[in-house]
Amino acid sequence: MLRAGIVGLPNVGKSTLFNALTAQEAALAANYPFATIEPNVGVVTVPDERLPVLAKIVKTETIVPATVEFVDIAGLVRGASKGEGLGNQFLANIRETDAVIQVVRCFEDENIVHVEGSVDPIRDMETIQIELALADLASIEKRRDKAARSAKSGDKDARRELEIIEKIQPVLEEGLPVRAARLDAEENAVVKKWFLLTIKPTIFAANVDEITLANPQDNPNVQKVLEHAGRENADVVPICAKLEAELVALSPEERREYLNDLGLKSSGVDNLIRAAYHMLGLMSFLTAGEKEVRAWTIPAGTKAPQAAGVIHSDIERGFIRAEIVSYEDLLACGSLAAARDKGLVRLEGKDYIMQEGDVVNFRFNV
Repeated sequence: MLRAGIVGLPNVGKSTLFNALTAQEAALAANYPFATIEPNVGVVTVPDERLPVLAKIVKTETIVPATVEFVDIAGLVRGASKGEGLGNQFLANIRETDAVIQVVRCFEDENIVHVEGSVDPIRDMETIQIELALADLASIEKRRDKAARSAKSGDKDARRELEIIEKIQPVLEEGLPVRAARLDAEENAVVKKWFLLTIKPTIFAANVDEITLANPQDNPNVQKVLEHAGRENADVVPICAKLEAELVALSPEERREYLNDLGLKSSGVDNLIRAAYHMLGLMSFLTAGEKEVRAWTIPAGTKAPQAAGVIHSDIERGFIRAEIVSYEDLLACGSLAAARDKGLVRLEGKDYIMQEGDVVNFRFNV
């Protein structure tokens, strides 16, 4: 399961957003699972409008969506990289996540005091960025010393590590994230094994007020976040945490009507969950039967046998063929039998690369 850490300075809307993420899921229909694992961890579903449609087609009431785990990480203060405040806990919690969602305050409200005394998204982002870069720099320096000793003995892998460190250390010394370095695929694969903080994919959640939510590009603070994120190779999702918290009390139909009145197609929470899910190159294939309709999470580019293994290792081991129909074709036909009659159900072998929205039945023998 994707694990995304929510970080930010005090009074930027971090906890409000986390509460909206978790509470909104609790307000959904009972067949959408929600669980609070501990006080600061919540498992929320990935919005997928295809699942209820498939459930009607195959006549089942059981729907199991894909999920994302969100962690509300302790607030950061200056000096966190040196253990100030809850710095060590903060950094350790981020290290355990797959992705980072940094909430950035982009709204003015005299009733909510900013820890720095004013609203300045660039300053806030740089505060967290520098602390994470300093922590990574300390890790890199230790790794460099060890690699240098091994390289003297002729260790080729150690020499390769030193070459990569030469590329990323200057970036970190400038207070920039490792993901801003120009690394090729091979170098990225090596660096990912080092569990650095600033290599993690990042989404900036630009927390705006309700007035500017429909047109966030008109908000000068959002523009600053977009420009900053562009330099860091990060994504931006505008969101109004206060509004999201208010939407929790509404039914799904009322939420849709409210969002339509604001000129929005979906809520910021839904957009954030989708962005977090796809940021790591994940996708869903679907299974549909009388027992249940379910979305299964796999990395993009996964072949059919390995996708089958996500369901059960025995299915991968005994894989024969994958019986596949696209969601769009199944929807157009109205039933699997009709899709089969029209020749739209395919049999794919071991080399088939799974596609987003494939509705699959795996044939296997063990």
